[in-house]
Amino acid sequence: MVLGGGFIYISLEVLIAVGCCLGNVLVMWAVWRSGALNQTTFCLIVSLAMADFLVGAVAIPLAVVVDVHVMIPFHACLFISCVLIVPLQASVLTLLAIAVDRYLRVCIPFRYKTTVTKKRSWIIAAVCWILASVLGFLPMFGWYNHDTLTHYNTTSIDCQFIAVIPTSYLVHFIFEGCFLPPLAVMITLYCYIFFKIRRQSRRRAGVAAETGAYNQKEHKLASSLVLVLALFIVCWLPLHLIQAIRHYNQNIHVPSIALYFGILLSHANSMVNPVGYAFKIPKIKQEYRKIWMKVIGRQQQADINTPASNTTDSCDGQVHVRISPQVGVNDII
Repeated sequence: MVLGGGFIYISLEVLIAVGCCLGNVLVMWAVWRSGALNQTTFCLIVSLAMADFLVGAVAIPLAVVVDVHVMIPFHACLFISCVLIVPLQASVLTLLAIAVDRYLRVCIPFRYKTTVTKKRSWIIAAVCWILASVLGFLPMFGWYNHDTLTHYNTTSIDCQFIAVIPTSYLVHFIFEGCFLPPLAVMITLYCYIFFKIRRQSRRRAGVAAETGAYNQKEHKLASSLVLVLALFIVCWLPLHLIQAIRHYNQNIHVPSIALYFGILLSHANSMVNPVGYAFKIPKIKQEYRKIWMKVIGRQQQADINTPASNTTDSCDGQVHVRISPQVGVNDII
């Protein structure tokens, strides 16, 4: 990449990384403070926030290392490139688990609490991470660019993501096998969820206020999770399409700026999710407000305690009173 463009790219990556880390730590803190971890859906939301946090804390720094073309051993470069794939897979699988969780919540409301327990939801989250790690590190077991390994006479190579990870793995396995099918399942489940909630609302309109409130609550939460899913699709689809174009028609030249834009957009997804939570999920929104008010309150208290010029102790045992311009004589007497 051109030097000036490389500086802009790295600067944007650093900003996105900081936003990912701060925003998703705030999400996990807000869920913990609200006590929502007792609810299965929020366990999965925390797992998704952890994946987004790791994008900022691990994936983006490693992506920058790969972009500057450092000379490192082939398998070290391959390992770094595989690490970049794991958070994506964890996000896809966790979003799928959340969609299934919402589906069960709407379809079996009376058996939901006994079927989907807190312990089981954490197990599901752990399974998502284990499976994501297996899928992400699959190139380490032989599905890598053998031409790159044989091209260099030494053990060290100019580390580039596309030099070690084959496009066949990225397109056929990651995009067509691990991205599109779960995406189709999620869209189908959420369409059914909204259809089910609307049908239940029409059938029971005016019958029970509690049922109406329950349906409204489920509709709001489902809407917020659909927003998260939509952001995920918008941010990740361009990069996958660029890789597919490069794989299926190598005669088409994809500008570097388009590729870097797709990479930045995919990383930015992990930064915008906390904003989506803040505006759409009431519990997290309330905790955001409480945390913000607490910070503001501390700042105001610090401002109150700072001006110590009104009363000062003297070393000779006498007390001197200094009248600041903001304090009147009547306030002292």
